[in-house]
Amino acid sequence: MKVVVAFSGGLDTSYTVMYLAREKGYEVYAACADTGGFSAEQLKTNEENAYRLGAKGYVTIDVTQEYYARSLRYMVYGNVLRNGTYPISVSSERIFQSMAIARYAREIGADAIAHGSTGAGNDQVRFDMTFLVVYPGVEIITLTRDNNLTRQQEIDYLNGNGFSADFAKLKYSYNVGIWGTSICGGEILDSAQGLPETAYLKQVTKTGGEQLRIEFRKGEIHAVNGLVYDDKIKAIQAVEAIGAAYGIGRDMHVGDTIIGIKGRVGFEAAAPMLIIGAHRFLEKYTLSKWQQYWKDQVANWYGMFLHESQYLEPVMRDIEAMLTESQRNVNGTVILELRPLSFSTVGVESADDLVKSKLGEYGETQKGWTADEAKGFIKLTSTPLRVYYSNHKDEL
Repeated sequence: MKVVVAFSGGLDTSYTVMYLAREKGYEVYAACADTGGFSAEQLKTNEENAYRLGAKGYVTIDVTQEYYARSLRYMVYGNVLRNGTYPISVSSERIFQSMAIARYAREIGADAIAHGSTGAGNDQVRFDMTFLVVYPGVEIITLTRDNNLTRQQEIDYLNGNGFSADFAKLKYSYNVGIWGTSICGGEILDSAQGLPETAYLKQVTKTGGEQLRIEFRKGEIHAVNGLVYDDKIKAIQAVEAIGAAYGIGRDMHVGDTIIGIKGRVGFEAAAPMLIIGAHRFLEKYTLSKWQQYWKDQVANWYGMFLHESQYLEPVMRDIEAMLTESQRNVNGTVILELRPLSFSTVGVESADDLVKSKLGEYGETQKGWTADEAKGFIKLTSTPLRVYYSNHKDEL
C-alpha cells in the first residue's frame, strides 16, 4: 500500500512514518506542507529524519504564497480575530496544508493518507474533512487517534527502534507559521496560570519605542516604513521582525473547539496583530458606517467557518468577493507607536480620509447645514421616543 504521511517532523508524525513502514510494510511518502513556519535548516532535518524513519520518499510543499492569496489577505480585509483575540493562525494553516497533501497524494496515486492528530483536538476534523473532499475515497490512517497513544508510548517505540530525539524534553508544543505561533502545554493546562517569558520563542530585545508606518492599497499591505513590497509574504515578515523585538502580539485564547470542548492556547503573532490593528484603524477613516457594520458581520462568519473547517464551503467565495469589494477605498498609511509588549495607533495619511470633509469638523463648526436644520433634524429623530413616552410616562 502506498501511503502519504502529513509530516511535520514532530513526535506523532515521526511515529506514524516508522510504524507504517516497519510494522505494516507500507510504501511511505512523507509530505511536509510549509505555510511559512519552517526554516531551511528545519526542512533539511525533516527530510533526513523522514528517511531515517523508513520513508521511501520525502517532499516539501511550499504553500505559503497560496495561503496568503487564498486566505490571509481576506483575513486582513475582514480584520479577522477569533473571539476578538486570536488571529486564527493554526486553523487556517491546516486547511491549506491538508489541501496540498491531498493533492500530492492524488498525484502519486496513494492509497491512503495518514496524519498524527489526536482524537481530542480540532486538527483531526480539518485534515479528515479536507482529505475526503479533495481526494474522494482515500483511506485515512490515524494511529495516534485510533490507538489513543500517549506521548511516552510513541517515544518508547521510536527509541526502541533506534530513533532517538528530544521529544520527551519538550514542555510546550509549538505550531509556527507565517501568521503566528501557537503554544500549547505547560502552564496552559492550568486555567489559572499564564505563560512565563521563557515559553515564547521570541523574547523582548528592544526598549523604548519607535513608530511603524504600514501602507495599504485597496486593503492590502503595500509598504512597510516606506519600503514597497511586491511579495506580501516578505512584507509580513518585515512587520514581524519589527514587532516581535518588542514582544508585541502575545496573548491567550480561550474558545470552543469544533468537537465541543473548551480549548486554551497561548500565541505570539506580532505581524498579524499589527497589520490587522493598522488596517482596522484605516477603515475607520475610509469606510462608511454601514460598510464597516456589514463587513464586520460577514468577516465574523468568515473567521468562524475557517476555524470550523468550512473553508471549502462555497459561501466562503461569496464572502471573499464582498470583502474584496469593500476594500476599494481602503488606501493610505497608518502610523503606529510601538513599545515593549504593546502598541497604539497614532494617525493615518490617506487621500480617501472621510474625516476630511467640507461639510464640517466634528465638535467645531458646521458648514453643510444651518442651526435651524440641526434643530429640525434632532426633533424628528426624537419623534419615536416622544410618541412612546407620551403614553408611558411612568417609565421615565
